[in-house]
Amino acid sequence: MLVSLFRLLSFLPLPALHALGVVVGWLVFLLSPSYRRRLTDNITLAGHRGSLWKSVGEAGKGMFELPFIWCASPQRVLRTARIVNWDLVQQALDAKAGIVFLTPHLGCFEISAQSVARHDSLSVLYRPPRKAALKPLIEGARARANLHLAPANLSGVRILLKALKNGQAIGLLPDQVPQNGEGVWADFFGKPAYTMTLPAKLQQMSGAPIILAYAERLSWGRGYAIHFVPFEGELGQTPEQQARAINAAMEKLIARCPAQYIWSYNRYKTPPGVTPPGAAQ
Repeated sequence: MLVSLFRLLSFLPLPALHALGVVVGWLVFLLSPSYRRRLTDNITLAGHRGSLWKSVGEAGKGMFELPFIWCASPQRVLRTARIVNWDLVQQALDAKAGIVFLTPHLGCFEISAQSVARHDSLSVLYRPPRKAALKPLIEGARARANLHLAPANLSGVRILLKALKNGQAIGLLPDQVPQNGEGVWADFFGKPAYTMTLPAKLQQMSGAPIILAYAERLSWGRGYAIHFVPFEGELGQTPEQQARAINAAMEKLIARCPAQYIWSYNRYKTPPGVTPPGAAQ
């Protein structure tokens, strides 16, 4: 049922889907107190309160563009993407040392992976959905030519490391809350957030460069501008230093278009089995 609905919606033009998304985004914001509170609290904490009202509509766009991104033909989807600073990526590909792409929940992060896979092989880490009904939709939609899925477990980590050692690129969402034992507490916009340590480990084990990426959603359904940005600064020596360095890089990316970050995401939750930051101190 859900797969059929997504396929049906995918035939609509992107401007129409974004327009619908704005309406639904505001309905959810007005009708769900918990959603409204989390979104407002997180964007205020980050110092981007001025983008609050715009972020409500952008969140809705993010939901309604998924049928287009996942189910429309790759040719139709990629026609909406304009790549910025591809030379940075091409230089890394030519060096054949692998690439660690880090993409936060900013803009249309789904199309970033498809755009890279258009040029070269890309393996992305993903968390299998808990609901079985969503599995064929998510896995079938994301697994496209040159785009390979690596589940968020030990076998998936091996897939990513093998890709890097073969000089290929991998992609991760570093602001996704990891499970117990897979992260450390590090500040994210001034508040401790349980942050994955995997990106830094993979970089150290492979020596591959880190490149930041995000797909900026253009107004009026005009498509996306996919930006590639070099990772600046030092990762540090300890897992805590490395996690904080990556969080700082994500903060800078988000500041470029703060309304398009998914502020409703429960970034500061404590995963089961993890000691809260205050108790750890």
